[in-house]
Amino acid sequence: MEQTAAEIVLGPADSVTVDQMYVEYMIPDGRVKTPVVLIHGATLSGKTYDTTPDGRMGWYEYFVRKAHPTYVIDQVGRARSGFNQAALNRRLAGDAAPAQAAAPTAPGAPSATGAAFRLGDRIGVWQNFRFGPRPGEAFPDTQFPVEAAAELSKQGIPDLTPQVPSPNPTLKALADLSSDLGGAVLVSHSQSGPFPMDAALVDPTGIRGIVALEPGTCRATYTDAQIVTLAKIPTLVIFGDHLAQPTGLSPLTWQQRLDGCRAYAERIKAAGGRVDILAAAQDGLRGNTHMLMQDRNNLQIADRVLEWVDWLPRRAVR
Repeated sequence: MEQTAAEIVLGPADSVTVDQMYVEYMIPDGRVKTPVVLIHGATLSGKTYDTTPDGRMGWYEYFVRKAHPTYVIDQVGRARSGFNQAALNRRLAGDAAPAQAAAPTAPGAPSATGAAFRLGDRIGVWQNFRFGPRPGEAFPDTQFPVEAAAELSKQGIPDLTPQVPSPNPTLKALADLSSDLGGAVLVSHSQSGPFPMDAALVDPTGIRGIVALEPGTCRATYTDAQIVTLAKIPTLVIFGDHLAQPTGLSPLTWQQRLDGCRAYAERIKAAGGRVDILAAAQDGLRGNTHMLMQDRNNLQIADRVLEWVDWLPRRAVR
């Protein structure tokens, strides 16, 4: 006889730890430079920065080889950080209504239903990440190793962001980690694009700089007072190529998201701050995709990031 979800019990009521942030790290021998924290995007994990899908060196190892203590996180509620399964079990048993939570910032992600989501291979990744104009067709100059696209798919995991508490505990965890390190540069990607800015609004003490890789948004909703705080932190924004291509998921193109970041940069500049924007194609780097850290020229992009990080003035922890 089959059991229903409500009938399956794996022991008495108990407790588990949730809302923690998993961090792995490597620290180079000898004299070290500014620590760097690498943050992944939607439906992904810290695996994003390990070896590339076709087996080349990823940013995690490369940054360490360049003398930067490097920290790779899994967002709260994702992958090795774990999540609260009780809410899912209650819903499967029909004991609770879907939680209403803030919609994910990943382009084209589902609306706020409390459900897990994952980006599909053909539209969510191939077209949205700009490997090519149509599923299975690559741009002639694409930098992503499309022969390994299936390996990238294997890195995808269900994203439970809509079930994470609000405000997202990842933000405070990033601020705390930066302070614990005595100052760090936060590197975000896609869905996590605005996380370093939001973390700085929790506590800017340890955040020496921000690098946003193709952020899903540069928020237009920051107040003038918040912009004053963010203007104290140098920021670098990087976008790849073929930005005007339709994503297949959202009416917004990545070009429009870049335009939004330029508007954000103007607000920061007006408040006395600095935002550097690198549009790779305008800098002679053609064919880069949404997965800049995995493209064939990923180490060339990494050098641009590290050159900017090494330029940063050493901001004393307040």
